[in-house]
Amino acid sequence: MAMSMGGGGDEAPMGEMNTTPLIDVMLVLLVMFIITIPIQTHAVKVDLPVPDNTPKTDNIDPIKNKLTIDINGQLAWNGEPVDQTALAAKLEATKAIQPMPELQFQPDPNARYVIVDETLATIKRSDVGKLGFVGNEQYGREF
Repeated sequence: MAMSMGGGGDEAPMGEMNTTPLIDVMLVLLVMFIITIPIQTHAVKVDLPVPDNTPKTDNIDPIKNKLTIDINGQLAWNGEPVDQTALAAKLEATKAIQPMPELQFQPDPNARYVIVDETLATIKRSDVGKLGFVGNEQYGREF
């Protein structure tokens, strides 16, 4: 029952284990595990607004207030000149109107940044719900 490992030539029995079937089985198992692993999905939970299902009694568009800043830094509320304190008072008054009116903000492209920044800070402090930037195409440059 002894096995000869010596040099018996080509007809001598092999003393090594055949690993080809083991590699084949391992590859099949690997492919099966890859297929059965669930796909990892990245989900971001977003709270979407709930639609207002109450019927509208009137089909009047909300008032749109336009706030502009000219090249000299003068603020105008619907064409009427205002300062920062009057602007804050007008913004507080618009919060009581239902539905809340949209504020359209249009600074001149050459207006000083400091004045535009102060105005935006006033708008943010007043907690305006609807704000739109008007005339963004005037800031584009053609090269």
